[in-house]
Amino acid sequence: MRTMRFILSVLILLCSQLVFAQVDTTAAGEDPLNQQIEVLSENLGSEDVDLTALTENLIYYKSHPLNLNTATRDELIDLGLLTEIQISNLIAHRERFGNLISIYELQAIDGFDLATIYAILPYVKVTDRFDAGHFSFNEMFDNGKHEIVLRTQTIAEQQLGYTDADSASLADNPNARYLGNPYRYFARYRFTYGNFVSWGVTAEKDAGEEFFKGTQKRGFDFYSGHLAIRNIGPVKAAVLGDYQVSFGQGLVAWTGYAFGKTSFTVNTKRNALGIRPYTSVDENRYFRGAATTMKFGAFEATAFYSNKWKDANVSISDTIGNDIEVLEITSFQETGLHSTPAEIADRRALNEILYGGNISFRKSRYGFGITGIHSQYSAPLNRSLALYSQFQFNGQQNTVAGADYYFLIRNFSFFGEAARSANGGMAVSNGVLISMDSRLAFTVHQRWFSKDFQNLHANAFSESTFPVNENAIYFGVQAKPYRKFTISSYYDMIRYPWMTYQNDAPSQAFDFLLQVNFTPDKRTDMYFRYRHRNRAIGTTDEDSDIAFNIPLNQENFRFHVSYPVGKSWKLKNRIEYTKFYPSNEEAVDGILFYQDVTFKKLGSPVSFTARYALFQTGSFDSRMYAYENDVPYSFSIPAYYGKGSRVFFLVNWDVTRRFEVWLRVAQFFWYDRNVISEGSLTEIQGNTKTEVKVQLRIKL
Repeated sequence: MRTMRFILSVLILLCSQLVFAQVDTTAAGEDPLNQQIEVLSENLGSEDVDLTALTENLIYYKSHPLNLNTATRDELIDLGLLTEIQISNLIAHRERFGNLISIYELQAIDGFDLATIYAILPYVKVTDRFDAGHFSFNEMFDNGKHEIVLRTQTIAEQQLGYTDADSASLADNPNARYLGNPYRYFARYRFTYGNFVSWGVTAEKDAGEEFFKGTQKRGFDFYSGHLAIRNIGPVKAAVLGDYQVSFGQGLVAWTGYAFGKTSFTVNTKRNALGIRPYTSVDENRYFRGAATTMKFGAFEATAFYSNKWKDANVSISDTIGNDIEVLEITSFQETGLHSTPAEIADRRALNEILYGGNISFRKSRYGFGITGIHSQYSAPLNRSLALYSQFQFNGQQNTVAGADYYFLIRNFSFFGEAARSANGGMAVSNGVLISMDSRLAFTVHQRWFSKDFQNLHANAFSESTFPVNENAIYFGVQAKPYRKFTISSYYDMIRYPWMTYQNDAPSQAFDFLLQVNFTPDKRTDMYFRYRHRNRAIGTTDEDSDIAFNIPLNQENFRFHVSYPVGKSWKLKNRIEYTKFYPSNEEAVDGILFYQDVTFKKLGSPVSFTARYALFQTGSFDSRMYAYENDVPYSFSIPAYYGKGSRVFFLVNWDVTRRFEVWLRVAQFFWYDRNVISEGSLTEIQGNTKTEVKVQLRIKL
C-alpha cells in the first residue's frame, strides 16, 4: 500500500511540473544513445563497461558534422542512427533530385520523420560547400587536430584493500590487500585529420594497481596505440597497432560491444564497420597487430593479423624430459585488474595469434561477403567444463568461416550470415526489416545456433553472450499512429535445445517490451515502458533429488519525461518499478525515482547536470540500471539496489576554446546497511560510497 501511495505521489509531482514547465524549443534534446546504453547494461548485467567504441563516432560527428549531400553509404552507416532502408532512400533521393536544400527536406524521403531528423540533427549538416575529399600531407599538418585527455578518479571512503595489514597476515594471505593506491588514472593523446588519418596512445591504471614501481615499473598497467588511415587511394582502411574488426552479423569476427535488443525495436541488423582503430581501455575486446582493407570499385578485400597476450589461469599438466613443464589454460581472466599477487600471476599468461580476412562485394542495395578467422594459443585450453558447457571450445587452435549477405527490394531489407567452426558447429542468423512508410516498420529476425558452435570472437544478435545453444525468433514493430506518438514493441521467443547455466534440462524463454513515446514538440519527450522477461531455472524438490525447471519472471514498468524549462534549463524525471519472482517463491520488487537538472546556456563557458535519486529494492535480483551523464570517454550506468539514495553532479567548464575541465561527484547513501561490499577488498565501513572524478581536455 505504501509503495502504491508513493508511486501516485510521484506521478502527481511529475504531471504538475509538466503542466507549469515553460517549454522552449531551443533547449538541448535527449541523446538518442542513452536508452540503448541502459538496456545494454541491463542485458550484460554489468555497470562497469567501456562503450567508447560505440559512441566515439557520434562524438566525432558532433564536432565535425556529416554533410548529407556528400556522405557515402559507409559514412552514413558509421553514424549508427539510420537503417539500411533510410540510407538507401537518402542516396536514391540525392541521385534523382540533387542535393538537399534543407535538413527538413528529409521529411520528403520515405522512412524519415521528425523524430529521426531530430535524432541525427546534432551530427549532420546540409550544405553545397564541397568538403575536401582528398588527402594532402600539407593540409594534414596544417589542419590536423590534436587532443589530450587526462583523468583521475577514486572512491573517497577508505576501502579494506587499502588499509594497513601486519606482515604476518600478509604472509598468510598475500592477496588480502591491494598493491597500489586507490586512484584510477587515464591518459589519451589522439591526432586526427578529417576522416583520413588517426594516430594516438591510450593508457590506464586501475584502482589498486601499482604505478611506476613494483610490478608496474613502466607506469600505466595498460597501453594501447594505433596508426590508422582511411579513404586514401585504393586503401579504404589500414591500422597498425590496436584495432577492432566487425563483419557480417557478428558470427565470425566482431570485437567489442554492439547494441542488441533495445527500445529501437526494429534495429536488429548489425552494421559492420570493417576495421577501426581501437581507443577504449577494455583490455580484452580488441586485436593487436595490423589490418588493411583495399577497395576496387564494389569489391573489398580485408586481411588482418593479431599477436596479443591475454590474462589466464595457468596450471602444469605434465612434466617431460629434463623437467620441462607442460602448461595448460584452465580459464580466462577478463577483468583487466592487476592489483593483487594472484591477479598479477595471471597477467599476460597466454599468447593468442590470429589471422583472417574478408572478401566482399558491396553495392547500395545489395552485397555479400565471406569472412574467415583462425586463432592459435601458446598453450592448450583445458577448461573444467560442466555438463551444460561441455561443448565449449577447448584446445589450442580453432578456425571459423562464414558468409553474409544483404539486399533491398523496395522497402524490404534482407540480411543474414551463416558460420561454421572447426568442430562442425553451425550458427545461422537471418532477418528482414520492412518499412511500409514513415509511420510503420517491423522486423523479423531468426537465429539458430547449435550447442557446439565455437567462436571466442563472435558477437551476434542473441540472448546469450556468445551465439551458442539458442534457437529463437524475434518480432519487432515501430508504429506512429499519430504525429506525436510512437509505439515500439518486440517479442523474442527463445528455445535452448541443450542445458544452460543453472538449468539441467532444455528450456524456453521469452522477452517482451512495449514502449509508447509522446513527443509534443521537438525538445520534449516522454515515454512509458513495460518489459517482461521470462526464463527457466533448474531446481530440486525438497523431497526428491530429481531436477526440474521452474519459470523465473521479471517485470519492469517505467515512466520517463524530459523537457526544457526556459532557454537554459532542462529537467528529466523517471519513476521505475520492477518485480522479480520465481513461480514457487515470494516476489521481490523495487522502485526507483530520480530528478535530473541540466543547465546549458548558449555562450556560457559553464554547464552542469545534477541528479537526486531514491530507490528501494527487495534484493539484488530486482536491481535497476539508469544512465548517468559522465565525462567524455567514460560511462556511468550504476545498478540501484537495496534501500537508499544517490546524488551526482557534473560540471563542465570551457576555460578557453582549447581547454576544458570536468568535475564529477557521485554518492550512494544506503539506509539499510552499515557496511558496503562486506567480505571483499572493496569493503567500506559505513553506508556511503562516493566517487570523485576530474578530467582535463586540451584541443590543439
